[in-house]
Amino acid sequence: MTDTHCILKVVATTKCPRRGGLRNWTSSYYHPPSPSSHARSPNKKRKALDKYSRRLQASGLTGSDLAIEFLSTKFTKNLAADTIKNSGGTVLSFLRFLHDNNTNIFSLTRGGIGAFVEYEQDRGLKALSVIGRLIHVYAFINFLVEQRVLSQTIMERKIRLQKPEALPKAIPSEDIGLLLDAIDNVRNRALLLLLLRTGMRIGELLEVRVQDIILQERKVLLYIGEKNLIGRTIYFSEDADHALRHWLRTRKAEKEYLFYGTTRERLCYAAAWKVMKHTMKRAGLSHKKYSLHHLRHTFATEMLNSGMRIEVLQQILGHQSIEQTMRYARLSDKTREEEYFRAMNVIEKGGNHEPYRISNALQKVFEEKKLLGSHDKKLPE
Repeated sequence: MTDTHCILKVVATTKCPRRGGLRNWTSSYYHPPSPSSHARSPNKKRKALDKYSRRLQASGLTGSDLAIEFLSTKFTKNLAADTIKNSGGTVLSFLRFLHDNNTNIFSLTRGGIGAFVEYEQDRGLKALSVIGRLIHVYAFINFLVEQRVLSQTIMERKIRLQKPEALPKAIPSEDIGLLLDAIDNVRNRALLLLLLRTGMRIGELLEVRVQDIILQERKVLLYIGEKNLIGRTIYFSEDADHALRHWLRTRKAEKEYLFYGTTRERLCYAAAWKVMKHTMKRAGLSHKKYSLHHLRHTFATEMLNSGMRIEVLQQILGHQSIEQTMRYARLSDKTREEEYFRAMNVIEKGGNHEPYRISNALQKVFEEKKLLGSHDKKLPE
């Protein structure tokens, strides 16, 4: 007997799903703790194990004894209490789902796992939650394979769900104001304003040489994109121009790169991140955890909300696919309101008006999506 419970090993005879014959396997049965075992309060991990072991035992579901042993291995490995809880809850739900569908863990198929995933989706769980539960289910199945309860073939062609792509997050205008007001030196102002007003990736900006800048035309030539290996021209605003000119007058003229480090030819990413972190602290925004990449997201969102065509923004950002840029196509409430009343004004007057301009690039995306939705059609060569 352990401090709070013991696992009693018994030998049972069951049908081997791989060979169709009989073989022995070792299982575990949960014994509730004796009164004397509560002399000391159990820790969170032990409580989690006790709770779900009791629930599994009380369920009487086929395979619940194996599930208890599975949870015990997690406790032995000293995994977190939340991991034990999540595993226990998921496995209990999984066994109950199998029972409700007139099957059990010993006759498990890939289709059964897929059906459980669909069930979880149908009851409204978010994609990340379903992915997490699927991970726990496969951990349990892998345990059963190691115990030779299930065949290794069940782990082949695992069901995988794609994580939803996080939408870009723009920094609200009020926080941008606080951030800019908190900048405390010439170099940092130039660095942060160039990121905010050009949409450059931080890696691209750190590669910029002084000779790449055309001040008279407010342009920067990026010869090789960090991700897509395609050069492009970007432009900068009046306030970024002012900050850049001030920095160019202040910096060491002999340095090749626009932003340089004390011991390196160019400023490293870690040093640039320190600039952002320091400025956020001065602005009282540390708790919001904005990153340098949020400046790029902010630029893209503001450009679209100001009326820039999405295919133009695609070129400025250096996206290979317009679908990458379309993630930013979330108009502000004000823009939606203005667009609605502008369009409704035309409709109510009943007059002729010019048709909306159709983006060829967007049209191509929509047509491809329509074709891809059909299993018997192929995209043209």
